[in-house]
Parts: sequence; C-alpha cells; structure tokens
Amino acid sequence: MTGKNKFPRIGSALPGRPVSRRRALKLIGGTLAACSLAPGVSFGAGRTRKRPNVLFILSDDHRWDVMSNMNHPFVQTPHMDRLAREGVRFNNAFVTTSLCSPSRASFLTGQYAHTHGVKNNLTPWSEANVTFIDHFKRAGYDTAFIGKWHMPGSLPELKGADLFVTFTVQGGQGRYFDCPLVVDGREEPSRKPYITEELTDRALEFIGRKRENPFCLYLSHKAVHHQFLPPPDLRRLYDGADLGLPPEADSMISMVDGQIFSGMVGPLEYHYRNYCETVTATDREIGRVLDTLEAMGILDDTVVVYAGDNGYFWGEHRLVDKRWAFEESIRVPFIVRYPALTVDPGTPADQMALNVDLAPTLLDLAGLPVPRSMEGCSLAPVLKDRSVQGRDAFLYEYFKDFPYNVPELNAVRTDRYKFVRYSGRRKHEIFDLARDPKEMHNLAGTPEGDALLPELSALMERFAAGSGS
Repeated sequence: MTGKNKFPRIGSALPGRPVSRRRALKLIGGTLAACSLAPGVSFGAGRTRKRPNVLFILSDDHRWDVMSNMNHPFVQTPHMDRLAREGVRFNNAFVTTSLCSPSRASFLTGQYAHTHGVKNNLTPWSEANVTFIDHFKRAGYDTAFIGKWHMPGSLPELKGADLFVTFTVQGGQGRYFDCPLVVDGREEPSRKPYITEELTDRALEFIGRKRENPFCLYLSHKAVHHQFLPPPDLRRLYDGADLGLPPEADSMISMVDGQIFSGMVGPLEYHYRNYCETVTATDREIGRVLDTLEAMGILDDTVVVYAGDNGYFWGEHRLVDKRWAFEESIRVPFIVRYPALTVDPGTPADQMALNVDLAPTLLDLAGLPVPRSMEGCSLAPVLKDRSVQGRDAFLYEYFKDFPYNVPELNAVRTDRYKFVRYSGRRKHEIFDLARDPKEMHNLAGTPEGDALLPELSALMERFAAGSGS
C-alpha cells in the first residue's frame, strides 16, 4: 500500500537475498492492526447531506484483471472503465472464500463464512442472518434484491427487500436464455431471452418508480458464470484475438486432474472467448443502468459499486474454476463511484478491500451506523484519502465442497506474503508475492520459508481465533 503501510507494496523492487528470521519478524510483525477505521465506527454518521441512493452490481466469476481499465489485451469494458475513471478502483480486492454461496453471503452480511454459516455451496442460509438490505430498509429506504441468490436451502423471506426477483432453475444458478424467474414468491417467465438484459430491465423498472425515499438496489447477475454464453450479437466478437493464456495451460486442461466437475467440456480457448464476450455483454448492461441514472439526474446522488463474487482460473497452475487460494481465484474487481465523497476520482487505491467490507462501506457512505457484528471495515475513508492505512493482512478460508477435488484450507495473505495451510497431507505453501507474483515457487522447506513460517503460523492462529479481518 502507499503511505503508512507496514509492508512493501506488491511489485516493489527487493533484493534477491534469503530472508533472515530477524528480517522476517520485522516484515510480518504487527499485522493484526486490520484497518484504520474499526468496525462500528461510522465515517458518515452525523452528516446532514442528502441520503444517497445505493446500487450494488455483482457479477459471477469475474476475476480482477479481465477489464480494459486493467489493461486486458483485448476485452473491452467501457462502462466499468467509466466507473473506475469517475470513482475509485481498488487494485487489491479479494474475497474471503472463493465460492459463489459463501462469498455472496459475505457481501450481504459483512461477515466471514465461519460466522454467517454459508461455508460452501451445500450449507444453507440462516434466516437469523441480517443483511445490509435489512439495515437500509429500517433506515427508510426503498429496497430491492434482483438476480442470483444461489444459496442452499429454500429461498429466504428476505424481509428487508420490498422487491425480491430471483431464479431457482439449475440449482439456483439460473440459465442464460429463457430463464424463469421468481418474483416475490411467484413464478414468472422471463420477458427477454437473455438473462442479463432481463435482470437489467427489472432493475431499471425499480429505479424508475415514483418515490419519496432513496433506494437501495442489489443487482446480482448470473453472468459471467459457466456456461459463459454471450448474447447472439456478441458471439464471435473476440474470435481473432490473441488469447494470451498462460504457458502451463492447454486446450483440454479441464478434463484432467479431477477438474471435470467444472463442467467445461471442450477446448479451453473456446470457453475463454465466450467468457470474455460475456464480460463485455455484462458491461453493456451496466452502461444501460448508468445512462438511466444519468438521464434521471440522480447518478451523482447514487453510490454505485461493482464487484465480482470470486475470481477464476484460465489454466494458471494448471487449474480451471476457483476455490484455491491463488491470486487468480481470490482477486476480484471492486470499484466505487460516489462523487460526493470522492477526492481525486480516477486515482486507484492499493489498500486491501474484501467482500466483507462492502456492507459496512455502503452503510457508512449513507451515514448509517455500522453494526459491530460486521467483521469488515468501511472503505469510505479511502475515497477521500488514498494514503490512509488499511489492513495489513486478511484470512482466506475454504471449506470442503463436495464433489470438488480441493482440500479444506486456510490462508493468510499480507501485502507481501501468502501462507496456505491445507487439511490432510498436502504440504503447506509460502509465496513471496513481491518476487514471485505468479506464485510459482513455494518457499516452504527453504531457508526463506523456514524463517517466515513461525510468524505466519502465529498470524494465522490469531486470525482464526479472532474476526479474520
């Protein structure tokens, strides 16, 4: 991070010498100072300014670097680029569990999976959980949840939402074309063939309602999840592109090493092109929403946040799908646009942002108190000052999700190092992200790794015993 961070920023030049135990202690020490703003302390409380509308747009399986504002070699995302240009893009944004159901519950509650209880795609959502939508409803907002719910068990009551539009087909994943919906408990056919367009239409209808109150809208897309299907007019958009897949990838990688459960039958290149075209299709729908807000004259009065629920492997480490603690799996786009409280829009932030930070950030920007039950921290101060101190480390957790061939694991990621500890017999891993950003060289068992291991292990134990953030 810039400014006051305790660790060297990722990518900074470092001497290529072994790390002594004394140096390791110096580099790792003190990492439990999670955030400069503690949970429950409101950045926005007491202000008399107009309460903003709140719009959170969540996509599925969109990793952090597949946007043109991240210099992707060919994918075009002009509307995500606009959000980054007019707001703040968090360059180091992560999920605390890289899996649909746990991550979505963390966005909603501001809590880790071990707290909200949705540990994998099999453990059910508890009606005792409180979402940020509930808090906005109590504060007098008009509220809606539109899109993918995808948490085990029956659909929730979601009492805080005035409008609840979702789908249950294909185990809650929905489908890209002709996806039936459940609207406030009643089944309805989709009015548009393509699900991303249909959900956007529903969102625009909610936004356009006559109202006296501000609104809070959670718009959750199926895209860009498998099967990665773009609308007909964008098919073959990137057929001539040089895909630039990693050297360890090959066309049939999804069929080896137990990865058949990812569902990606066929060449990796085919699926990756579809994925990129589907990202562009999602971006186009974001543009429709921004254009509508602007035409209504309320865009600058609306907090707009875009994020992905987890990353995705495209052959890195000879993997597809997600779940593992490597960067490609855990890093996501996270962009906040709110001109009223943003200084130097377009200047990105290097502070670590987590999915558990969304709920406290939205409440804080709206001037509402942040409950102490939330384990994330508000990122609102970063919008005003990119040099404020953020967290130095966070806990990543993955619980067994049958039938996927990924062991349970915990990981600690600091600004420089990552320590991964697996259940069972798989050897632990230590990576120096500054010298090895692709995580190709495990330091476990080396002099460098041996010097780092005691403090990284102790840090993991402290996180496991505490809040995790």
